[in-house]
Amino acid sequence: MLNLGGNSRQSLSAIRVVLDGKLKGVSSAECTVVSAELFNVLLALQSSGALRRAVTDPARDHEAKTALVTDVFGSSLSKSTLDLVVQLVALRWSRTSDIVHAIEQLAVEAEATAANTEDQLDQVEEELFAFSKVLVANNDLRQVLNSSLDSGDHKAELIKTIFGGKYKPSSVRLLEQLVRVLQRRSIELALLAFIHGVTARHSRLRAVVRSRVELTTAQREKLASTLTKQMGQPVHVSVEIDASVIGGIEVRFDDEVIDGTISNRLAEAGRALAV
Repeated sequence: MLNLGGNSRQSLSAIRVVLDGKLKGVSSAECTVVSAELFNVLLALQSSGALRRAVTDPARDHEAKTALVTDVFGSSLSKSTLDLVVQLVALRWSRTSDIVHAIEQLAVEAEATAANTEDQLDQVEEELFAFSKVLVANNDLRQVLNSSLDSGDHKAELIKTIFGGKYKPSSVRLLEQLVRVLQRRSIELALLAFIHGVTARHSRLRAVVRSRVELTTAQREKLASTLTKQMGQPVHVSVEIDASVIGGIEVRFDDEVIDGTISNRLAEAGRALAV
């Protein structure tokens, strides 16, 4: 799982906001394209230490990095993904390897968004956990997928053959990419990183609503519809009853809070009067 600090943590937070904008209101198929293209960028960076160092070198200016990634990836990426990568390399990274981990999470989140568009994100999350149990129960499969003697493409075909008719399309695509980008990680460790990425996207598209009273079905549906329009993606609403709320609601997306409670407005008014 990601354990980034300093500049890298801030950069990942910033580029996830950019990803949100790129995926807002687009189709499931378009989200999958962004994911696949980001995985291709990831593979290129994994295979070239020189390229990794060049795009993370703080001494290299933004124009030079933009020219480099445009030259390397310009003909193989859509305009949206290329723009995302250009903004990605403009950010500061504490370690060269951090940008690789960040791109992997963005790629996973893009495919998770494709699943969410099809209202299948819950199932995809469950299927990735189920796959981890399959690995524990089937030592032969685990050894084959962990082996460095076979190509990633061949392992991906094996994944598709075994799970293509059992798992959701997004789950299968993520597992296919998983075996392509293992590098020196075990499949178990890489799978944890993928699950983290899916869970992170799930949290980003789940609104936790704090209210003094239970919302009616109609209120839940109206709120979900409103938030979905704002996010440009289906939003799932969970309600928490909190007696300390005087009135109104608080809506939380991951680490972002939209507070509409009366108590919050009273507190803001009190602070204003104290000035």
